[in-house]
Amino acid sequence: MYLEIVSPEATLFSGEVTSVAVPGVNGDFEMLNNHAPIVSILKEGFVKILGDIELNEEVQDKFTKGDNGRTLLKINSGTLEMKDNKIIVLAD
Repeated sequence: MYLEIVSPEATLFSGEVTSVAVPGVNGDFEMLNNHAPIVSILKEGFVKILGDIELNEEVQDKFTKGDNGRTLLKINSGTLEMKDNKIIVLAD
């Protein structure tokens, strides 16, 4: 599936991933390929990305490595939409 993470400053990531876990306001949840369409508000926490991803040099400092090979991005809040195997995260 395709993931795009956009902040007010820049597009932080765009590319193919295996799974994405996010901090929804009603609890954390994870999306895999062919997940049902969803729109959610995100709270403070980590976007956890699993997959062989390459980060642009100018945004690498915003991401950290987590457990189980996941790449983590700390967010304060945001909005997420998933439809047709494409996830867009508007992160703050």
